[in-house]
Amino acid sequence: MTLAETPNYKNSSNPFLSLNYESALESLGGDYYDEVAGAEFPQHILRWRNDELLPRFGLDPQVVKDEDFITAFGKFQGRKPLLALRYHGYQFGEYNAQLGDGRGFLYGQVRANDSELYDFGTKGSGRTPYSRGGDGMLTLKGGMREVLAAEALHYLGVRTSRCLTMIETGLPLWRGDEPSPTRSAVMVRMSSSHIRFGTFERLHYFQRPDLTKKLLDHVIEQYYRHLSTEQDKYALFYAELVKRVAELAAQWMAAGFCHGVLNTDNMSITGESFDYGPYAFIPNYNPYFIAAYFDYSGRYCYGNQPSICQLNLQILQEPLKAIIDKGEMEAGLARFGEYYEAEYSSLMLKKLGFVELLHPQAQELLNLTIEFLKVSQVGYHQFFYEMARTFSSKWRDEPGFVMNGSDIVPVPGASAIFDDWCILYHQILNDFDSERIDVIAQTLAVHNPQTALLRPVIESIWETIAQEDNWQPFYELIKAIQSRK
Repeated sequence: MTLAETPNYKNSSNPFLSLNYESALESLGGDYYDEVAGAEFPQHILRWRNDELLPRFGLDPQVVKDEDFITAFGKFQGRKPLLALRYHGYQFGEYNAQLGDGRGFLYGQVRANDSELYDFGTKGSGRTPYSRGGDGMLTLKGGMREVLAAEALHYLGVRTSRCLTMIETGLPLWRGDEPSPTRSAVMVRMSSSHIRFGTFERLHYFQRPDLTKKLLDHVIEQYYRHLSTEQDKYALFYAELVKRVAELAAQWMAAGFCHGVLNTDNMSITGESFDYGPYAFIPNYNPYFIAAYFDYSGRYCYGNQPSICQLNLQILQEPLKAIIDKGEMEAGLARFGEYYEAEYSSLMLKKLGFVELLHPQAQELLNLTIEFLKVSQVGYHQFFYEMARTFSSKWRDEPGFVMNGSDIVPVPGASAIFDDWCILYHQILNDFDSERIDVIAQTLAVHNPQTALLRPVIESIWETIAQEDNWQPFYELIKAIQSRK
């Protein structure tokens, strides 16, 4: 769709306000949200605009001005209603009925060129009925971290929300974990849906199966349309959600990503990753790695992510059992491990250079890779990047050439495992012709970028912003992420 074809484009000087917003969720009625107003900010400085996303909505990045972002998403002009969504959730295993959009709202829903409906949702846009005494604001550092996480995950093949824009707002904020006062921002996230597991849990809490069914019909109609005419559409929906979430967990694990806070209110009903708070990418392979400093028990540690996602799906059965047969849901959930293992193996083999590997020793290679990473504690991302950087057809000549010239130095105790790994990789390569070897080199390069979004990298970017107001390293980092370097 060109700009000239965009509905009402000629009637507005701001292309964001001329988009054909749909009232899909709004049409469900006020049982699911509260109408709110956006905060007024003393300052508006555009810090991030995701021009990559604009063509998906028929917008030309060269036409859309910085002021258009600020007017629409910093001043919230020209859009009503703004909806703070209602939901509950299990937080660290305890049910919390005091949740809901406490510092954000649904700005609008737009159907993109792919015919899918997307949400524009704010974060840091002011108080709502669910702020629970908070200020409803977002720190600039928190916004910057989410922009980076979303772009990094997207380019690592994770199904994720992405940030459309981030605007610094000039309000000083006081946070216990930050030097005070710290800077503030409002961010707009583009996601497939902001409906959460906790949205259904809230309706169950208030014993409203009628509203549960109404919402479930909406979810299937909008996000699982291929199931809408099936006689057993509800059971099929749950089974597909299980598959999506299992594959998402596998994508996190292969990417070396720890979400940090997998409460049920942070689980999307479309199986999409979103809402990044104290996340972290693992520096080395450690199943017990904890991203959130307040996760004292390690409930949401890196290695627990698949089982926690499976548990959250099981908890979701409670509100859904008013609509879906419990036995059918159990049957759907029983396949979680199968879906997870298939996706994880596929993604990890790609990191090892194989688009598909039906080789009889494929699983042995994958197991040996994980064992080496765990025992050696070499950098998780560094190991795969070094594979891509040093890969050569000479690796077929003899095992000693494998990883020759890399910076990987196994620690004592891991050398024997590394030698076994090199021998096995060498053996597998010798089963392929030279044309396939070229494909392996390309696959390694695509799936193993040099740039890894580790905590020290993020902190160095933030230090430059905080001390010098220098955003150039931030933009350079995003450019490197988007170019897969």
